[in-house]
Amino acid sequence: MMKTTVAKSTWDFGDCPELKIHRIHAYPAKFPAFITTKAIALAREAGIKVQTVADVFCGCGTTAFESRKAGLDFWGCDINPVATLIARVKSASYDVPMLEDYSRKISGFFAATSDCSVNVDRLPERLDYWFDEDTKKALARLLKIIRIRVRRPVYRDFFLCAFSNILKPASRWLTKSIKPQIDPNKEPVQVAPLFKKQVDFMIQAVKEAGLDREPDARIEHENLLTLDGHEKSADIIVTSPPYVTSYEYADLHQLSSLWLGYAKDYRTLRNGAIGSVHNVGDYETETEKLPPTGQRIVNQLKTVDSHKARTSLRYFSDMERAVQQCQRFLRPGGMIVLVIGDTEYKGVKVENSAYLLECLAKAGFTDVTRTKRRITGKILTPYRNAKGRFSRSADSPKKIYAEEYVLTGRLHG
Repeated sequence: MMKTTVAKSTWDFGDCPELKIHRIHAYPAKFPAFITTKAIALAREAGIKVQTVADVFCGCGTTAFESRKAGLDFWGCDINPVATLIARVKSASYDVPMLEDYSRKISGFFAATSDCSVNVDRLPERLDYWFDEDTKKALARLLKIIRIRVRRPVYRDFFLCAFSNILKPASRWLTKSIKPQIDPNKEPVQVAPLFKKQVDFMIQAVKEAGLDREPDARIEHENLLTLDGHEKSADIIVTSPPYVTSYEYADLHQLSSLWLGYAKDYRTLRNGAIGSVHNVGDYETETEKLPPTGQRIVNQLKTVDSHKARTSLRYFSDMERAVQQCQRFLRPGGMIVLVIGDTEYKGVKVENSAYLLECLAKAGFTDVTRTKRRITGKILTPYRNAKGRFSRSADSPKKIYAEEYVLTGRLHG
């Protein structure tokens, strides 16, 4: 039986402000930290002995950190290598004096060397579009120093994460834009002070977070749909799946992917993502396999945009498989908590939450509920303009939604 709650929800607000660790790297549509703690509390109230938490779309690692902070084991995966880098850094334990020592050494080596020590000719040509030559050389020199001088992998990741987060401010990327766009009036910045400021903030975040060395967090750069292992290993899955009309993370993180060597062409990172249109088979046959809500939405989208209908078909098919994977990973009696919003495309209501409810029921989950929650911590403007900036104008082409849903289900053995 499925139940929908629309009244004011306990999922609306957290009990305390989020820690700095959740702001060490920019990330679109970040998962609210308090959702994890409230999900764990809900599971315990239901009699579940929570020892291991999982997040199958772990993104920048909010669930990973909150699980470790609560003294629980964690494993998670994401297809985006930039996301898994951030997640590893957020959920790791560090010796603060060692971080401070590495920071001083990096700054010292940077000051003692010149741009003549690096060759930027082998960098991806795409970076020429985003960076002037001097900035590109300074960044290349900084990256070389981090890779050579920071020998311990967990600490190297920390400084690579800091490097990643200064790339957009150091580039021609339009500030606060949600899509790749040049700002022709943006002034060049000095790389060294920008990096130092970022590292100092991250060290303060680590001090505030105060993570112990135990328990464990395992973050994997993997595609959920093809992930093996982890059978019946999680007591609760807490995650926020992508939407049909989601951000294109490969595009948004292209600077980090290219600089850090995750791809020579950032577009290859789109491959295998949820909703990839490249693997759609026969349209009619595939549509008929979907649960009813998915069929209805795909057919409605077909009347306004055939390409969007095909990507939505792939998305709905992939999400059904994703829910089935979650069923494999949960122990008998375990709980799943999904945070998803409904959207709209050219007048077609895309009810992601209703579709996932059907997928949960089809996969054998019981006690399935859907609770509406207000999206808090956002700029309270309901639209974005053509440049991707927040706007109060109803004439803006893209609407921002102020609510989403928390779906829960149990897997009784």
